[in-house]
Amino acid sequence: MSDLVRTARLTGVFYLGLGITAMLGFLIVRPQLVIAGDPAATLGNLVGHETLARAGVALELGVVVTQALAAVWFYRLFRIADPLAAGSIGAFGLVNAVAIMGSAAMLATAVEVAGEPIGDAAPIVQALYLVSGNLWGVGNLFFGLWLIPMGRCVIRSRWMPRPLGWVLVIGGLCYLASGFLLYLTPDAQVVADLLVVPATVGELWMIGYLLTVGVRRRTPSRVLPHRQGG
Repeated sequence: MSDLVRTARLTGVFYLGLGITAMLGFLIVRPQLVIAGDPAATLGNLVGHETLARAGVALELGVVVTQALAAVWFYRLFRIADPLAAGSIGAFGLVNAVAIMGSAAMLATAVEVAGEPIGDAAPIVQALYLVSGNLWGVGNLFFGLWLIPMGRCVIRSRWMPRPLGWVLVIGGLCYLASGFLLYLTPDAQVVADLLVVPATVGELWMIGYLLTVGVRRRTPSRVLPHRQGG
């Protein structure tokens, strides 16, 4: 049980790292650089704030690393409770990491083009950031998908509160709906933002539980002991 708790807490560390790097890179740094509908202003921001632009690339690389590690450690944590669901968490998380890796490559290319222009650099840089944003949008489908088996593992293992499992499942479904809604109805941003609230609640709850508790010290006898080997 002590090995299981350590695995859970390390999983929580990776998940927290994922949340921090994603928030800093996508929600704080990116809006300071990209001006929608104004390629010249975006180019000017990259040239004038190159250090910030490079920090944005580094933060996206941080998302890739922490997402991949969190995916692998979630599999390690839950593989005894539900091998299929645990494998699904790992697979969906790694696919999302690949999508963000593509986004990071786009941002790195934008920084290089801004520093050493190729032709008309402004529209090229703007297009690269646009593709990067859409890689996040498409990749988020898999971020929603990984919450569903995560919730199933919580429910089946009984190592964590069952309501947490249901919040994760519902949050994952809402996340998927939000992703489709934004592409089908771009003007429905407010509704899309509301749809991700359950996922945010579930993620914060999960991170907090993993870091502070890990797993319940007493688990029902129907759950097999967790072994760390192999």
